[in-house]
Amino acid sequence: MSDLLEILSPVGDMERLHAALDFGADAVYLGGTAFGMRAASAKFTPELLSQACELAHSRGKRVFLTCNTLPHNNEIPHFEGFVKNAVDAGVDALIVTDLGLLSLAKKFASDTEIHISTQAGIVNYVTANEFYNMGAKRVVLARELTLEEIAEIRAKTPDDLDIECFVHGAMCVSFSGRCLLSQYLTARDANRGECAQPCRWGYHLMEEKRTNEFYPIFEDERGTFILNAKDMCLIEHIDKLAKAGVNSFKIEGRAKSSYYVSVITNAYRKAMDIYKADPDNYRLPQWLKDEVYKVSHRAYCPGFLFGNPRESQYYENSGYVREYDVVAVIEDCRDGRIYAEQRNKFNKGDEVEVLSPEGEPVILTASELFDEKGEPIDTANHAAMKFSMTCDCVFPKNSIIRIKK
Repeated sequence: MSDLLEILSPVGDMERLHAALDFGADAVYLGGTAFGMRAASAKFTPELLSQACELAHSRGKRVFLTCNTLPHNNEIPHFEGFVKNAVDAGVDALIVTDLGLLSLAKKFASDTEIHISTQAGIVNYVTANEFYNMGAKRVVLARELTLEEIAEIRAKTPDDLDIECFVHGAMCVSFSGRCLLSQYLTARDANRGECAQPCRWGYHLMEEKRTNEFYPIFEDERGTFILNAKDMCLIEHIDKLAKAGVNSFKIEGRAKSSYYVSVITNAYRKAMDIYKADPDNYRLPQWLKDEVYKVSHRAYCPGFLFGNPRESQYYENSGYVREYDVVAVIEDCRDGRIYAEQRNKFNKGDEVEVLSPEGEPVILTASELFDEKGEPIDTANHAAMKFSMTCDCVFPKNSIIRIKK
């Protein structure tokens, strides 16, 4: 069995790539300009993809390219060029769903790893083995599996087949994300990267002979969010998944902010390091448990890991919980000052928190603020303004300054 225990982070652009690498990802997954399941965050042109691979490889990290849509006939002729550009850029793996694309990937990128997307709905060892026989190096299991089912798949598949599982982020109300609701309601095909997320909308009930009379499904004037799933969070169960044979621990969120990527990657990096240091006594410090709540998120649940989830839906609304704002990103620390670039307004005297890849967040008071010329100021209130603040601590570049709302 492989010794690989990988933190795999989502990347939507170069800023988020830096965030993932700075905060401890072992590998990243991203989308090109086509064939990916997040059309809105398809930021990587061939040129940018080459830059991303060069940067990641220079730091000993790997890059996986999503090719996991279900393409129609008119898209197939474009796949050869797409894949050859990816190979030239240096991607380490192609993530595919469609069997046709799998066959073409083997033909046009014979030396590149093939990973089978969660969109393929792999829930048993027979399917996993068949994909292995077809040339897959890795299978990304469906989210709808229990811990025991994951362990059985691991036990009944070849040791050199990697097992990847989602451990954090949004969950789709439809099995393995194969949803028709968006296509039906908005003509935006979820299976081709264009999901409008209608599962997050509020719904009312209408009786067919009483048109335009809308009734709440329960006593709430906003309707009901009957399809709205909670977010998955398995940070406290890293040990169980590792012992079940999971090799890659995948964070959802290619459309999320660089702050989200930084914080969640950092949390799972630290959790994995704690597990590796003492696998039989996995315990997280409270500050690390708290980190996953310091990003924009929905209510959390453990998904299907422990059986049929009875508390996986959130009916009150489809909004996010957001308790912290990023106020700055650190560029340098020297001579008793932090030099940073502003992201959101904050004031002299505010209590802030600095998150770096080096450990527990550090709480500081912004007792003195200075503009780029070194003149004292009372507030940092201009987007992307350069400023400094007194501080005896030294933090790495790209550490984050945040404030509780």
